Formats: sequence, structure tokens, C-alpha cells
Amino acid sequence: MNNFDLFLERAKLCAKTILEMSHPTLITHYDCDGLCSGAIVCKFLEVNNIKYELKIVRKLDDEFLESLKNKQELIFSDLGGAAKKLNEFDSNIVIFDHHQTEGLNKLQLNPQLFGLDGGNEMSASSCVYWALEQLPEIALVGSIGDMQYPLKGANKTLAQKFEKMGILEIETDLKIYGRASRPLVQLLSYSDEPFFPGLANNEERCAWFLESIGLKPINGSWPKYIDLSLEQKKLLIGALASYLTEYYKEKIDPNYLIGEVYNLKRFRDIPELYDAGEFSTLLNACGRHKKEQLGINICLGDLKAIEEGKKVLAAHKKALRDGVDYAYKNVIDLGSFLFLDGRGVIDDGIIGVVAGMLYAGARKKVILAIALDENSNIKISTRGTKELVQKGLNLGLILKEVCAIVQGVGGGHKIAAGATIPKNKLNEFLVEFEKALNQQLKN
Repeated sequence: MNNFDLFLERAKLCAKTILEMSHPTLITHYDCDGLCSGAIVCKFLEVNNIKYELKIVRKLDDEFLESLKNKQELIFSDLGGAAKKLNEFDSNIVIFDHHQTEGLNKLQLNPQLFGLDGGNEMSASSCVYWALEQLPEIALVGSIGDMQYPLKGANKTLAQKFEKMGILEIETDLKIYGRASRPLVQLLSYSDEPFFPGLANNEERCAWFLESIGLKPINGSWPKYIDLSLEQKKLLIGALASYLTEYYKEKIDPNYLIGEVYNLKRFRDIPELYDAGEFSTLLNACGRHKKEQLGINICLGDLKAIEEGKKVLAAHKKALRDGVDYAYKNVIDLGSFLFLDGRGVIDDGIIGVVAGMLYAGARKKVILAIALDENSNIKISTRGTKELVQKGLNLGLILKEVCAIVQGVGGGHKIAAGATIPKNKLNEFLVEFEKALNQQLKN
């Protein structure tokens, strides 16, 4: 058997183990991938008439884990793989995770255990789907929401399978977020990948650019990209490539602006859900604004929840705009990395998103951003770049090691990771973080 066949054998065992449970407690993460993977488990349990209790959390700390010790049946999704404390439990446990893991002696389905890439080619959602085969579109939404774009490896295999099933449409088109839901001026102004210097965060400048190439508002409102004719789309893509060529003084191929996009066919009339990337943002909005159950309900197809989710998304977008505006004015270059102190200004639920949007596409350094959580501890979000990962960056490992020094909890992926530390440990953390970062990139 190859590694993937062994992975599928483990997936069958996980499904069989869950089917034998009578009333499990499901613990999942609050972000998009956590909500998607959790919803897939919920659907599987409901289809098989298994009652369950759902807990949605931001982190697994010892205090929370201790509260689970009396539970006889536990299912974890999008977390748990790094919780060695679970080795102390006598419970029947199944873990679906894709983060870095070691030293855990519980039944776990995790691509990392089979030599598969859990950072780029399989999210918790797609991992769970291979075992439970529920809510296919949601499996890919979770992967996109976990920054696994474009879909590769096991994710791409699933996408091609869903395309053959007739539920997914894979196109080559403009890959800017918001093509189905944002008016053109906002599409360009808030694009972070690709990043448009001079247009970013400047709607007036974007309006001037669009009008200069012959695109104009219709009845006083700017159209969305998805509503443009094929000729208008080609015109816009060509003009954007020319704009970047002039700015960077080197030829930018229009193909740089296009790539695979994933349309969920049954949501064609709901712009916020039609594009898998935009669906993922809606779910992230729910999780980061403490509407986690709403996100689960949206994944399960609750129409009332979808309407409520649109309102949450609108508030989320405003919070992001305000956060990004603040970030550009207050980010500090500390030499080895960029530092953003968002305490008291940016909510801890969106600090990581704001960090990822800052200088996106043009950033050369790691960014470390902080905010205060509900207990006044410091929430840390770090974001790297693909180029830095190729040079050896592993932010998940750095945060795990540094948090062990400052009595915090942290971890994640190579390109993005998070942590929580005591409020009086910030200076020590920053010193140790810089040491670890420099050592890692030096090696």
C-alpha cells in the first residue's frame, strides 16, 4: 500500500469507530476550516441518528481539556493532534486534524502521519470528508478558507471528483477575491493577492482607473466582475496586467491575474456562497465574530442562517477595512519581522486576517500581530510567505517552542500560526521569537 491507501484505511477505521458511539462530544475549531470539518461530522452523526454534544473553541488549553475528562466519547476536528494531554484520557477518542502532530497515542486521521501535506494539500475539512463523505462542497470551502489555494494533491482529487458529480464548476478566471460579490471599485481596492499598489485601499483611485478603460457605473452603482461580459472581463484583466507592468517596470503576464476558481453550482443565486473563496470568508466572519453555531448551521444548509450570515459578513468586512486602515498606519518594522500592536483596537478574532492582508503580495518579511483576548491575555497571529517557507520557515514550530518558554500555548502551520501568552510575557516572547526566526532562516 502507498501512503494514501494507508490514510484511507485509517479513514475507514475512524468512521467505523464513530458509528459505534452512542452520544459523543464533538469539539471543533472556530475558524472556517473548523466550522466546515465540524459540520461534516455533525451531518454524519445526524444521518446515522447519533445524538451528540457540540463544543466550538478557539484553543485547546489544559483547563478546557480537563473539563472533558469525564466524557466517554470524544471527537475532535481541526485540532487535538498536538494535545498530548489526551494520552491521559480513558475516553474513546477520534481525532481529525491536519496540523503538525507528535507523541499522541489516540486514533487520529491526519495527513501528517502518512507523509501527506497537511499545510497545502489537505485541510481538516477534506481530511474529514475522506472518512465520512458528507457535505462535499463544504469540504473544499474549508480547504480554501485554510489558505490552501490553489487546490492541490488530495484537495484537487476531491475537486475533480465533485466536478464529475456535477456539484462543482472549476474555471480559469480572475482570481481576485470578491469577483462574485464585490462592486468593481471594492474588488480592486481590497484585493490583497494580487496586490495593486496605488489602487489598494483607495476607491476613488480605483474608480478613476476603471473609467479610464471604459468601465462605468450602471444606474449609479458599480457592477460586479461576475456580471461583466466576456469582452469586458478580458479588457479589465489586460488593463490590470498593464498597470502592474508599468508600476514594477517589468512585464506582468495577464496569466498572473488568473487561476482556478471554484463555483458551487447549487449556490448560483447566492453571491456570498457561489464562489468557494467567498463562502469561506462568510464562515470566517461567523467564527471570528462569535457566531460559530451560525456558521455550522450555514454549512448544514439552513436558509435562515444564510440570511443572518450575510449581516455578520457585512459587519466583518467593515471591521476588516477599519483594521487594515489602522494597520497600515501603525505597523512597525523591527528588522527581522514586521510588528503590529492591535491591542484595544483590533478584535482578537480578526487580528490574523488583518495581518495576512497587510502588504499581501508585496510583503517580504514575517508579520507578527497582537490583540487582547476576552481574558486580557495576548493573542498572537503570525503570517509568512511562500518564499520564506521555501527557505525553511516553520512558524508553527517557532510558536510552539517559544510558547513553551513563556508559559503560553501556540502552534499551527509553516506559513501561518497563532498563540496565546500571558500579558506580562510579551517582551520576552518577542526576544525569543526573533532568535528562533533568525536561526530558522539562517539554517
